[in-house]
Amino acid sequence: MNDTTLKGKAHVYGDNIDTDAIIPGKYTKTMELQTFADHVLEDLDPAFKTKVRAGDILVAGDNFGCGSSREQAPLALKVAGVSAVVARYFARIFFRNAVNIGLPALEIREHDIAPDDELEIDLKSGTVKNLTRNVQYLASPMPQTMIEILIEGGLVNYLKRYGDYHL
Repeated sequence: MNDTTLKGKAHVYGDNIDTDAIIPGKYTKTMELQTFADHVLEDLDPAFKTKVRAGDILVAGDNFGCGSSREQAPLALKVAGVSAVVARYFARIFFRNAVNIGLPALEIREHDIAPDDELEIDLKSGTVKNLTRNVQYLASPMPQTMIEILIEGGLVNYLKRYGDYHL
């Protein structure tokens, strides 16, 4: 991600979506990332993989990403083309895994975002604009270092660029 502004169509889901609903465990034993995209959200919304387009934004309610600590959950969303996830609240381990792999995760306590609304996210200001409804939300503040990690595309890229880290 070179820019801090993201724009895409909203795909809206409910509360308590766990990591098994994001990517069923039986598909996590591979290094083929396309497998993740092929099966993302298949038990929750079998049509998601055909509806999602690069840059789209997943919107959820409370406790998104609860369950196991598998890193494949945010990775599956990112590989499928999701540019960011907006939720009322994230399970902490999902939130950190998302940032680590370069998938923005923004918390907005109250929103009325509907399916197919056009959203625009500015990571630096923490704003989410609903262009369809002409409403703007302010996400919970994200530390500058996390924003920089997201801009670099994840923690590994960030450390390669700024850290004393060598592969």
